[in-house]
Amino acid sequence: MMLALNRNAAIERLGELLAQSSRGVAFTGAGISTECGIPDFRSPGGLWTKNQPIQFDDFVASQAARDEAWRRKFAMEDKFQAAKPGRGHRALASLVQRGKLSAVITQNIDNLHQLSGVPVPKVIELHGNGSYATCLDCQARYELDWVRARFEESGGTAPHCTACSGPVKSATISFGQAMPEEPMRRAEEETLAADLFLAIGSSLVVWPAAGFPVRAKRNGARLVIVNREATELDDMADLVVRDDIGDVLEPFIA
Repeated sequence: MMLALNRNAAIERLGELLAQSSRGVAFTGAGISTECGIPDFRSPGGLWTKNQPIQFDDFVASQAARDEAWRRKFAMEDKFQAAKPGRGHRALASLVQRGKLSAVITQNIDNLHQLSGVPVPKVIELHGNGSYATCLDCQARYELDWVRARFEESGGTAPHCTACSGPVKSATISFGQAMPEEPMRRAEEETLAADLFLAIGSSLVVWPAAGFPVRAKRNGARLVIVNREATELDDMADLVVRDDIGDVLEPFIA
């Protein structure tokens, strides 16, 4: 089933599949943002080679864990807050605006799809959004500047909610934290309605998110995988492109 082509042939074939599709969906992982200066998690030099992720239960139970989580968060912000959408983001935004994609399902938390021009309602964030924070108890929203000011004023102590004293956490899904019900429901609906499913820049090993390409394919959609490295789902794909994501998608920027 898998068809692997060189770059030019792959771009031509992807264009054909998009032309034949009436309802496409994109699914993105960290690989689409690496050209923007944001490293992925699993590759050599990735974020998880330097710090093991803090488990959700530890964040809730331990002030020290919350302090460390926010210390890491602000250290990352200092390095990556200037990141701008890359060619892959802009191409997907163009395809959404032209009606070729009905939604972008993403594992990313960097807000770059929204910044690229994808309408907010069409971005389905499976792992949350790192550009703001929420109280875990009452869901009050806090901007990062507010959290940072109190973190620094206190000498590195993570703040609590001013309304209910609950723990304030980046609005992302941590290890051990339940997946968000509404985005998961919407992602499943879009997946089952799609006739073309583009999996872009994802290692496709994080479940349940990695189940969406499988569901789409089994439901009759064409499956395209664009990723530098091989994935476990390559054999079921209709087109596999192991190449630079920006180079492959740039021709689709209108």
